[in-house]
Amino acid sequence: MTTLAVALISVGGTLGGTLGGAVLSQRASRDQAAEQNQRTDRERAQERTDQALQAKRDLYAQLNTAARAYRVSARDAVQAAERGESSEPAALDAAKDAWGDQYSQAQMALSKDVLEVASTLNRALGVGYSVVKQLPISSDLDGAYERAKTWFSRPLSDGVYLLRVTLRHDLGVEVDPNFDQARTQMLNALDSSRKHLERQLAAEGVQAPRAN
Repeated sequence: MTTLAVALISVGGTLGGTLGGAVLSQRASRDQAAEQNQRTDRERAQERTDQALQAKRDLYAQLNTAARAYRVSARDAVQAAERGESSEPAALDAAKDAWGDQYSQAQMALSKDVLEVASTLNRALGVGYSVVKQLPISSDLDGAYERAKTWFSRPLSDGVYLLRVTLRHDLGVEVDPNFDQARTQMLNALDSSRKHLERQLAAEGVQAPRAN
C-alpha cells in the first residue's frame, strides 16, 4: 500500500507539474501575443500620424509655392509692361488658377489661424491681379506702374512671407512665442493696404475680382 501510494503521489506530481507548466506556457503565449498586438497597433498609429503629417507638409509646400508663383508672375507682368515688352497673359492666368486650386483644397484642411492668413492673402492676390489688368487703361500710367511695383514688392511680398512663416509655425518647424501677436499685426497691415488699394481701383472704375 505504501509503495502504491508513493507511486500515485509521484504520478500525480508529474501530471500536476506538466499541467501547471502548460498553463503557464499558455499564459505567457497570450501575454506575448497581446504585447505584440499592442506594439503593432502603436506602429500603425504612428504610421498614420506620419502619413498625415507628410500630407500636411506636402499641402503646405504646394500652397506656399503657388502663392509665390502667383505674386512673381504678376510682378514680372508689370515689369515687362513698363519696359514696353509684350507679356503673355496666359502665364499670369495659369499662376492665378494654380493658386486658386491649391487654396480651394487647403480650405478643407487648414486650421482656423492658418486659414485666416491664407484667406487674407487670397484677397490681396486678387486685388493684385486687378492692378495688373488695370495698367493698359490707366490715365496715369507712370503712377499706375509705381503703385503696382509698390504693391507687389511690399504689402503682397509681406503677405506671401507671412503665409510661409505661418505654415512653418503650424508645422512646428519655426516656433516663436510672440508669433500670434506678430501675425495679427501683419494681417491687419496687409488687409488695410488691400482695402486702400481697392478704394483706389474702385475710384478708377476697376472692379477687383471677388475673393472666395
